[in-house]
Amino acid sequence: MLSRRLLRVKVVQMTYAHHQKGEVSIQQTENELFHSIAKAHEMYHSFLLLLLELKNFAENRIELRKQKRRPSEDDLNPNLRFVDNAFLLQLAGNEALMAYNTKNGTPWVNHPETIKSLYNVISESEMFVEYMKTDAGDYEADKRFIAKLLEKVIAPFESLYAIFEEQSVYWNDEVEFVISMAVKTIKGFQEANGADEALLPEFKDDEDRDFVQRLCRKTLVNQKDNMELIKQFTKNWDFDRVAYLDLVLMQVALAEIMEFSSIPVNVTLNEYIEIAKYYSTSKSGTFINGVLDKIIGHLIEEKKINKPGKVTR
Repeated sequence: MLSRRLLRVKVVQMTYAHHQKGEVSIQQTENELFHSIAKAHEMYHSFLLLLLELKNFAENRIELRKQKRRPSEDDLNPNLRFVDNAFLLQLAGNEALMAYNTKNGTPWVNHPETIKSLYNVISESEMFVEYMKTDAGDYEADKRFIAKLLEKVIAPFESLYAIFEEQSVYWNDEVEFVISMAVKTIKGFQEANGADEALLPEFKDDEDRDFVQRLCRKTLVNQKDNMELIKQFTKNWDFDRVAYLDLVLMQVALAEIMEFSSIPVNVTLNEYIEIAKYYSTSKSGTFINGVLDKIIGHLIEEKKINKPGKVTR
């Protein structure tokens, strides 16, 4: 389910933690890596289950209003557009999601006030008000509405993230990506598939699982050699002032360059420069680009790498 970029980020995070903790085995760090990936997959299911919690809340509210001592006309004849949303009805019967829920439960069960507050925000949004005026029967329109609702109204609701932080230390780091995966899932649903619609797996395929495992292992095993290379090509820098995360990013990048012959050098270089821009300092991308460019040139001259996407020198 996770993109190659996020898998790389996970390895960077685990490498950083491995060196900070000290007496930790490579196997322990590898186990922690796969645990963090599993937690991202758990968060993905949590967002899909949240949609059903909101549907259930709306249904319960409708029933409570009908039971008033003096119900109004609106109470007795409520607008069912949201609770009868064709996509939500399909999701509620999805076999894979229901199997996951039976096995793992939902993080929302102990947070009814958060669900209530979120539903109130949703029901007051212009998007929701306009949707409730539309006629039922258009599955694609229903699906588009839920995808947009998740992106534009649910995702910015800050109270959710306190719950995520309680559940896992990993969750807040990749929430934007996980939301994008949930949205991708919604948009990919087909009405004809009914309850059998597939959800995203933890890994796209065995190749991705092998990639992240080998990358983590090679980074840690070759840490000493790669640090010597980095020191060799940062002689003009005050090494003690280099951001430690930048050193970790370069270690992981070098492990990838040396280990994966099928990944072009420039692909690897660009990926870690982009990760540096997002996770490290404002100058990290330029710094890492310059250092890695020199190291790669050296490795090519030494005939230690020979694969597509060589850096032009």
